[in-house]
Amino acid sequence: MISRRDFFKGAGAVAVSAAAVSRAGAATLPEAAVMDHARTQVPPPPPNGRPFNPVVTLNGWSLPWRMNNGVKEFHLVAEPVVRELAPGMKANLWGYNGQSPGPTIEVVEGDRVRVFVTNRLPEQTSMHWHGQRLPNGMDGVTGLTQPPIAPGKTFVYEFVARRPGTFMYHPHADEMVQMAMGMMGFWVTHPKDPTQHAVDRDFVFLLNAYDIDPGSYTPRVNTMLDFNLWTFNSRVFPGIDPLPVRLGDRVRIRVGNLTMTNHPIHMHGHEFIVTGTDGGWTPPASHWPEVTTDIAVGQMRAIEFDATELGDWAFHCHKSHHAMNAMGHNVPNLIGVDHRGVAEKINKIIPDYMVMGDKGGSMGGMEMPLPENTLPMMTGQGPFGGVEMGGMFTVIKVRKDQRRGDYSDPGWYQHPAGTLAYEWTGQLPEPARSGTAGGSSMPVANKPDIELTVRKTSGHGGH
Repeated sequence: MISRRDFFKGAGAVAVSAAAVSRAGAATLPEAAVMDHARTQVPPPPPNGRPFNPVVTLNGWSLPWRMNNGVKEFHLVAEPVVRELAPGMKANLWGYNGQSPGPTIEVVEGDRVRVFVTNRLPEQTSMHWHGQRLPNGMDGVTGLTQPPIAPGKTFVYEFVARRPGTFMYHPHADEMVQMAMGMMGFWVTHPKDPTQHAVDRDFVFLLNAYDIDPGSYTPRVNTMLDFNLWTFNSRVFPGIDPLPVRLGDRVRIRVGNLTMTNHPIHMHGHEFIVTGTDGGWTPPASHWPEVTTDIAVGQMRAIEFDATELGDWAFHCHKSHHAMNAMGHNVPNLIGVDHRGVAEKINKIIPDYMVMGDKGGSMGGMEMPLPENTLPMMTGQGPFGGVEMGGMFTVIKVRKDQRRGDYSDPGWYQHPAGTLAYEWTGQLPEPARSGTAGGSSMPVANKPDIELTVRKTSGHGGH
């Protein structure tokens, strides 16, 4: 972490909004801490204020604060940032305090919170506290509840964290551009009673998406549907850190969605229950087991499970094209088409041309020249070869010897004897296939013709 103690020296006067609750409290700005890398940072125990169990932000960090006459003060700086999406690719984004998404803000139910927001962007912005109960004038909607924060200016937001839960923050100013550029972050309000909703490990991250042309660095902000990079906290697999847990831990994962579409988040090896939304904690009577939960745009879901099964378990969005990187959207399906002669002719004109899908082959194993600052679609490697995933994909690693509070990567799982799928080399029984009563297998050669008589029914039901 890099200090910004001297961030404002030489930057000119910093104007504090007239909407500030307390001019005395806003007289001196708290230090704006900055993160300069994308590794998961485990926050230390709270240095002051009431105790709580800190969350762990996947490939991110929690923002430090200072206490000022009983008020918990934070400082967010909206600014251009460079985010490494995965080794080999970086993006020019907008974010907060050196990263996109910005740092997670953690407070305790009942805390009076004061957040200074400094605008270092080339355009005006604001800050909306998504899901919070607060005074209307602190809600952060430009033109409706406040004037915009002009470039170089600082506004102050002050309110009491009235209810525990999981929330998000993002602008309500030119948000099509600013959200597409990565301006967002997580907010967690812990319960006043630290034993309430207690878990052993508590992870948080945001879902976000970008449209970055191959070879370029800056997202296309006018894209509404055809994004090509789907991320957990602005990281794509294999650049996403795993979630290491101890066998028997009660684990919570809080996921917020600020993309333009829904995401069915799926976990292997365990079932879970949804225990929270951005509207609050869900009552126990509403819980049922799931292995996939759909998170719509603007929603948060907190899921919990007991880590009872050892291994490396996939955790990903179940929309298949969201688990790969930078794929084009107009690639035809050529499975079953023999086009070797065509490919040879095209290769004479375009030496690097590669045909995809003539036999349904894997795209993970393909190697082709890529533009600078562009990731292959699927490059993650596991203990048995290519994982053939990208994008919104990571691994929950359950281990017996993972110490409490230890979030280091334990490496790949070593499967006990007799628990690993293997190749069969013995005699195979004849496979059973469905018959005419319930369906049919794929067509075979020399199959006799079948005459069909079709009768169209009359009336509206005939449609």
